[in-house]
Amino acid sequence: MTQRVAVHTRLKAGKEAEYDRVHAAIPPELAERLRAAGVLDWRIWRSGRELFHEIEVTDYRAMRAALADDPVNLAWQTRMAELLDVEDDYSGDDTGLPLVWSLA
Repeated sequence: MTQRVAVHTRLKAGKEAEYDRVHAAIPPELAERLRAAGVLDWRIWRSGRELFHEIEVTDYRAMRAALADDPVNLAWQTRMAELLDVEDDYSGDDTGLPLVWSLA
């Protein structure tokens, strides 16, 4: 069974184009680590500075725990901290955004 988790983040002002450019092709090592941690797909939509992530994963909390100390992920999070209003340090037990409604 898989989970679909929604997450919201926000860019620093003026970092929109750089964020898009950086995400045009993420490092292959990061994609490998994400897949190894159970990520099946990760989609990001951007509206201005607002970012909406949809993560399809086998176990969201386990994925977060697996990546918390991973050197490849830590390097990526350091890079993202330059672009995001609030950096993600993987220290919490978040479950993503609460689902309000679904047509299904």
